[in-house]
Amino acid sequence: MKVEIITIGDEILIGQIVDTNAAWMARELTQYGFDIEAISSIGDQSDDIIRAIDIAFERAEILLLTGGVGPTNDDITKHTLCQYFHTALEMNDEVLQNIESIFIRRNLPLNQLSRKQAYVPVNCTVIQNKLGTAPILWFEKDEKVLVSMPGVPFEMKNAMQEEIIPRLQEKFKATDYLSRSFIVNDITESALATQLAEFELQLPKGFSLAYLPSLGYIRLRLSVWGEERKPEIKQQALKLKKLLGPNFVSKGEKMPEEILGDKLRKKNLTISTAESCTGGFISHKITVIPGSSDYYQGSIISYDSLIKEELLEVDKKTIESNGVVSREVVEQMALKVANKFHTDCSIAVSGIMGPDGGTKNQPVGTVWIATLHNSEIVAREYNVGRSRRENIERTANTAIFQLLKMLKS
Repeated sequence: MKVEIITIGDEILIGQIVDTNAAWMARELTQYGFDIEAISSIGDQSDDIIRAIDIAFERAEILLLTGGVGPTNDDITKHTLCQYFHTALEMNDEVLQNIESIFIRRNLPLNQLSRKQAYVPVNCTVIQNKLGTAPILWFEKDEKVLVSMPGVPFEMKNAMQEEIIPRLQEKFKATDYLSRSFIVNDITESALATQLAEFELQLPKGFSLAYLPSLGYIRLRLSVWGEERKPEIKQQALKLKKLLGPNFVSKGEKMPEEILGDKLRKKNLTISTAESCTGGFISHKITVIPGSSDYYQGSIISYDSLIKEELLEVDKKTIESNGVVSREVVEQMALKVANKFHTDCSIAVSGIMGPDGGTKNQPVGTVWIATLHNSEIVAREYNVGRSRRENIERTANTAIFQLLKMLKS
């Protein structure tokens, strides 16, 4: 069944917030066999919302809306839906009780604006929001469905997983969506596409191969619709993995830091980090994974050369003769931090993130990364780009992949 997702809010259109809801919903629904026809964002204007609904219902059977259902005056989605479905608002006692219980738990007085959220359209199915005050509204029209949800991401996700997707599965029989994902790195998107050109041409009808580039790696997704095509996708996935050769890192949808955590836990290894240019971002990526305390010991953020000398005990003469962004310095950083934290593995980085600080010999984006596993150290130089924020994340991901390749054997 075809689905259209509409996110509502002026704050999205002016770039005040980034719409993460639509991407998450599309990913979840696709896994359950629903076909995403279109995604759009519109402002808090009734005419725009009604026009978007009309267009969406021309091309999709399921329309999912998020946003514009809060307690403030600019939240107009509920009133617009009453206009669209020719109905009115009425007080819903169950919704009111849910709102009151939330305020009691938070030890807050119930105000009139929040109480107004208990008014819902007469001719819709009301689904309680277990995590917030705005109810979920389910409308049906001519065998099609419109669902309005709050825009708060954790409220929307809970509603989708516990209520909306199960109800949509019950009402519509979705075709099974089959996919296999592969992470590759150390290759450009164009070079990878050239390498896989013949493979793509020979794919059976109905198959598609998507390139999903991220900072420091590329995720490939091989997909096809239909449960009966399981043997085919298995066969094509084996061909693809073989073609990827040394650029292949891992199968599945996990993030690089999750893959590293799984590998360290499986091998019963520990890790520490010594970060200069990334300022703790590698540590952040590693520790955001639940259970990372099983293998992660700690970090020294040696942003200044004096910290490298005093805390990491990098030789001052090495810094003076080679510079802080050098093979010799990151190798010492990796070795010293592993010794200090008594870890089996370590990652050390030093570079020029920009926008200033580059030279002719070392332009902005120059990074040295050293990774250590037991007594072996690998150090490589990269140029990660010119945008500071992207450079930091690309460096972190590249460093994680460099260590992963050492742990493959």
